[in-house]
Formats: sequence, structure tokens, C-alpha cells
Amino acid sequence: MTFTNAKNTILKTENLTIGYQQKKKDKIIFSDVNLSLEKGKLISVLGKNGIGKSTLLRTLSKVQKPISGNIFLNDINLNSYSEKELSKKLSLVLTERLPESQLTVFELIALGRQPYTNWIDKLSNDDIDKVNIAIEQTEIGHLKNNRFYELSDGQLQRVLIARALAQDTEIIILDEPTAHLDMHHTLRIFSLLQKLVAETSKTIIISSHEVNLAIQLADQIVLLTEKTIFSGDASTLIEMNAFDDLFPKNIINFNKKLQQFVINKN
Repeated sequence: MTFTNAKNTILKTENLTIGYQQKKKDKIIFSDVNLSLEKGKLISVLGKNGIGKSTLLRTLSKVQKPISGNIFLNDINLNSYSEKELSKKLSLVLTERLPESQLTVFELIALGRQPYTNWIDKLSNDDIDKVNIAIEQTEIGHLKNNRFYELSDGQLQRVLIARALAQDTEIIILDEPTAHLDMHHTLRIFSLLQKLVAETSKTIIISSHEVNLAIQLADQIVLLTEKTIFSGDASTLIEMNAFDDLFPKNIINFNKKLQQFVINKN
């Protein structure tokens, strides 16, 4: 899988093989992956359940080791970054449940400043400013004194995005942030991410099942299928017929004219 390098590439892979250990053997999900992700874009990683979206994101963020190949952030091999250095370049919002605590929303967001705080974790005025700016950008000022466990799923996702913003990294990676949200809140999260990219010039990478929404709103799509990985803007992937075999055709079809999936009523 080889793709042309994009302009202003911020994150790229070189002959990357991803997977995991299964019974002491490598279980390969995708191999020879060569992706170029462009700076300052909303990038959506799409594919059906179990195809490997989370594995790809975890590998790109150094949470999980690749089986082979290389990943470059700003043309520097990801392995060259220390954990602290990487935490100032890349922030991650995973799907794991938060541990029980009495943290307020402000305190939870302030955890994003840990890469910058001193050994006693005292917030400087600059840290507090970054937290407040993140709260303002995600429009959750009315929630900042609430305990985080009091929040709805949609509110919590905004708080976690705010924490990543407070971390002040070039790249934010979100794994299925809309998985438990209804259509209204899913659209609000996508719209928020689109706005943040425009306002901050950060690169936001989001995995999602919301294919139709991603086609409309994402600047770049990384589409994982059974046979290969496609990468490009929506129009390019549509012209390549990349979406045609994503789902069983007896249930749902991709309509090129409408540029979306529609239910097969036949």
C-alpha cells in the first residue's frame, strides 16, 4: 500500500506492519502501509467493526509497537521521541473508562498540562490560561465546576477533547469519540472538531463508524477495508470506488451521486 506524500506532511508511515501478539505469534492486520497525513487537517479513519482502526491509531501514537516499519512525526522517527517529548507533540483520547475520582471538570482538563508542570504538579499562570482557553474553545464553561462523573456522554467527550487541547499538541488522536452518542451529539462533536481544526490549525485524527458524516466533513479519509487501505479526500476515494465493498451490498449501497451510503430497499 503506497500513497503519494501530501504537502505539509506531519505524520507518515514507511512500510508499516501493524497487528498484535496472539499465542506468542504476530497477528498481522495490515502490512506495507505507507500513509502521509497532512498538517492542519481533520482526518477520519473509517472501516467496519474489528477491521483494525484502533490498532492503527494506537500504533501511530506509540501506545502499541508496530510489528515492523517506521512512523515519522515531523520527519523524526517516533522511536526517537521520549515519552515526555512525545506528550508535547501528540495527545490521545482513547475509549477506556476513566477511573473513579472526585475530579472536577476543570481539574480533569488540567491533567493535560502534566507534560509541562514541575515535579509537584503545580499549575503556572500559563497552564491555567491554557486550560481556560481549552474550556472556551469547547464551549463547556458552564460545566467546569461539575464533577466529571456527573456529565452526560456527550459532555464528557467535550471535556476529554478540552483536556487534549490543554495539552497543546500539534496532533490530537481520538478513538471512536462518538461511539455512545446519538446522532445529534455525534454531529455536534464532528462540527466541534471541524471548528477546532479551522481555529487552531491542529491536526485532528478521529476514528469513527459515521461514514456519511466523515465523507461530508473530513479533509482526509483513511479507509480500512478487507483488502487494502485507501487514503485521500472524499472525492478521490469515491472516484476510486473505495467505498463500494465496505458493507454487504444486500443491506446498504454506496450512492456516488449522493456521495453517501443508502439502505438497499430491494
